[in-house]
Order: sequence, then C-alpha cells, then structure tokens
Amino acid sequence: MPQRYNLLGTHCKSCNEYYFPPRNICPNCRRGAEMEDHRFMGMGTVITFTTIYNATEDFDRMTPYNLAIIELDEGPRLTGQVTASPEEMKIGMRVRPIFRILGKEGESGIIYYGTKFEPQESSPRRGKTGQKGLVNPEKSCQGCEI
Repeated sequence: MPQRYNLLGTHCKSCNEYYFPPRNICPNCRRGAEMEDHRFMGMGTVITFTTIYNATEDFDRMTPYNLAIIELDEGPRLTGQVTASPEEMKIGMRVRPIFRILGKEGESGIIYYGTKFEPQESSPRRGKTGQKGLVNPEKSCQGCEI
C-alpha cells in the first residue's frame, strides 16, 4: 500500500544509481545484493510533454490534460500527469508531487488515487507531512475512505 502514496524505487549502493520503478538487480553494475529501497522526494523537471485534447471515453471528461516525462532530482525519469493548464506547460518547468484521484470505475465504482505533479510555483498544499514532496492521504482526501 505505501507505493500508492509514495514514489518508491531502488538505489544501488555499489554504483550509486537510482531506479524507478524498483529493480531487483542493478542494470548498471548487475549487483542485486547492493540494492536498497528508496523513497523519492518527487521533485523534478519536465523533460518533454504532450497535451491530450481528444481522449478515449474513459478519459474524455479530463481533457485537456498534460502528460510529461519528468526527470526526478535523484535521476530517474518517469511519465506523469501534470495538473497545470496547457498554456502553463513548458519544457524545463520544475514540478512537485501531489496526491490526487487518478480515475474511477463508473459512477459508484472504485476510486483510484496516486501521484500527479504540479508546478512548484503553485501555492502550498494542505495536508503536508513532515517530509518533502509528500502529502498525508488521510488529510488531503477529507471524506474519502482509504
């Protein structure tokens, strides 16, 4: 369950590389015994992005939305949704993680939560934990059963 609320990956103690998603064996130096769990702060930079204006039926209500390749400060790159308006998006934009609804199954179905990203210039979020870049899901999702 913690992986839903955090960006969890691995760190190789031998060659000092970081990986997301987690790896059992380091792709760089091939040492499995040197891998340790690592929780990324999630701060990063937009490397490239696209704005989706026409989506499938399941995502149509969300359009337009932005998908970006984000390079985390620790090194790995990942794909994530950025909550900025299409006009605000730019390559090189600094982003931070936020805990948000990712999707729903129908009107009364399961709600999926996870990490999206917002520009770092945005106003501070409610429900921060003591750790950078993370939110406390119980506080940020008031009224939601998690």
